[in-house]
Amino acid sequence: MNEMKIAIDAMGGDAAPEVVIRGAVDYLLNSSHEDLQLTLVGKQKEIRKELKKCNFTPGKDIEIVDALEEISMREQFFSYWRRREKTSIKKALDLVKQKKAQAMISVGNTGAIMAIAKTVLGMMKSIDRPALAVMIPTLKGNSLLVDVGANVDSKPWNLVQYALMGKVYLENVHGIKDPRIGLMSVGEEEEKGNELTKATHNMLKSLDINFIGNVEGKDVYIGKTDLIVTDGFTGNVTLKVSEGVINAMLSMLRREIMSNLLAKIGFFFLKSSLRRLRKKLDYAEYGGALLLGVNGIVVIGHGRSSKKAIKSAINLGREFIKGNIPEKISREIENMQTTFKELKYV
Repeated sequence: MNEMKIAIDAMGGDAAPEVVIRGAVDYLLNSSHEDLQLTLVGKQKEIRKELKKCNFTPGKDIEIVDALEEISMREQFFSYWRRREKTSIKKALDLVKQKKAQAMISVGNTGAIMAIAKTVLGMMKSIDRPALAVMIPTLKGNSLLVDVGANVDSKPWNLVQYALMGKVYLENVHGIKDPRIGLMSVGEEEEKGNELTKATHNMLKSLDINFIGNVEGKDVYIGKTDLIVTDGFTGNVTLKVSEGVINAMLSMLRREIMSNLLAKIGFFFLKSSLRRLRKKLDYAEYGGALLLGVNGIVVIGHGRSSKKAIKSAINLGREFIKGNIPEKISREIENMQTTFKELKYV
């Protein structure tokens, strides 16, 4: 395969650029990457300083693109938009637009990444809004959750688009033929939910897809579906509540083990099993979410991403490049133009 090139926003995230650069270097040092080149985009002086700490010299594996500005994690639209041209996010996305990179990775300001990606890369034909898609662990493997934060206010038509893009994603990246699709609601019955879910339900059941109906919050981690569709507000809350519960449960378990001698003995025998469980539940293993709907591969990671999460995000980017996901989604959407036109005006 031809060489893959991935642009990384070195200035994004709570611990940038140190953690981002250390993750990138560690990936290159400990993975088979003959087909990969990383481009670190950000303040050149700071990037070189961090690379020097890692005893790594820019060359064939890593190159640097200078960007004078960065967008902070909580910065608002009107603050960054007027100076976006000089930011690391914009310059990294420009590399994808110019075909100098096949994917862009950032663990920075999600709203800024999404807004600038829509402007730089443009939206796929017939897709109105992008959506963030992330794999989550379940009792039966993994499920795809869409949207987890790109759009806090969505219309039924948008959720239908999320479902179709997610379907193509699962079929092409994970090899799941005719994935089971569920709609997040407050009850399994068709009439349950708000106006958004009721209208979306009617649209989804009219499509030639494997739509199994509504799913509740309790079903998310059971593995009842391969794909769960929801609006970005609900999806983001679901994801963050899950992270909080997992962290709290692991902390409580650790506290109980350390306070009891018998528990410590039992932990000795269960240690490897608990380690595997922790790994399965750790968001750092999944790397980030794919921004579906834009004309290019954009992976957005958690603002608190660790070095491990950065490495996972790079791996995820490689998978998306190999799967040629944006082109396949675009092609599938093109094939459904008639259905789309009919549904949009229901």
